Amino acid sequence: MVTKEFCYNLPKAELHLHIEGTFEPELIFTIAQKNNVTLKYKSVEEIRKAYNFSNLQDFLDIYYQGMSVLIHEQDFFDLTWAYLQKAHEQGVKHAEIFFDPQGHTARGVSFEKVITGISGALEKGQKELGISYKLIMCFLRHLSEQDALKTWEEAKPYLKNIHGVGLDSSEVGNPPSKFSNVYTKAREAGLFCVAHAGEEGPASYIYEALDILKVVRIDHGNHSLDDQQLVDRLVKEKMPLTVCPLSNLKLKVVEDLSKHPLKKMMDAGLLVTLNSDDPAYFGGYIGDNYFEIAKTLNLSEDDLKLLAKNSINATQLDQSSKNQLLEKIA
Repeated sequence: MVTKEFCYNLPKAELHLHIEGTFEPELIFTIAQKNNVTLKYKSVEEIRKAYNFSNLQDFLDIYYQGMSVLIHEQDFFDLTWAYLQKAHEQGVKHAEIFFDPQGHTARGVSFEKVITGISGALEKGQKELGISYKLIMCFLRHLSEQDALKTWEEAKPYLKNIHGVGLDSSEVGNPPSKFSNVYTKAREAGLFCVAHAGEEGPASYIYEALDILKVVRIDHGNHSLDDQQLVDRLVKEKMPLTVCPLSNLKLKVVEDLSKHPLKKMMDAGLLVTLNSDDPAYFGGYIGDNYFEIAKTLNLSEDDLKLLAKNSINATQLDQSSKNQLLEKIA
């Protein structure tokens, strides 16, 4: 039986993590009080109860409400630093982190405050905790590509702090092809590209992410199993999938963790990685995801080591840095 201690101590990379999704109720309440933001919740306990949602849209509603208390550069620093401390406790050696600038600039918070706060904490995490990082700017897919292009222009002065672009928020009805122009600009600027595809959306969205957006990773990708030709292609191309078991359970992508497709994905030869997505909302950080899925699907220590190695091989680090991390996995 795999232990929680083993899952926490296993060296790993986290590749699917929304920094705004690490916002624990206690910190929301603390920052709301500091910034004189009135929440509709009277206590930490009330916020925690609100985290008991049943689908993606209900989650996004509370997610964006939590964001509303983030106003100052220090708030973004504190949010990111809180995550990094938890990640360090759960064996993360490298993190490729998403942030959603549109969720902040639409509220009148400057792009500069967001990026400076997050980047400052990431630098501190690298120096003090030994967690290397890449920062991925996500576009909100329920908004227009025009809005994404405006955000791209706002991001230009800060591209030294941004390493990749991603695509998140409500998937169904918002195919990857909707964002082809802004992704072209990102690639031309030297950024790597990833995209959420095949979580609630169909396998066709994964094809679009690969062929139109030219992604180096698919975030989620559960519905790739609906199309054997797609599975064969993903295996052949060694295309990483960033799978998030506790997220899938909480958002009812799977009705029970025992029905999670992770083992089928592994058996099919897919390059799958385990991640926590929005851990404050979904009931566990990355080590917890390793432990819960191992316990439920009866995965061995060797299975988990393979997933950890996959996570490092799927990073955007250079090969030398990957090798250094791979050596840490006994």
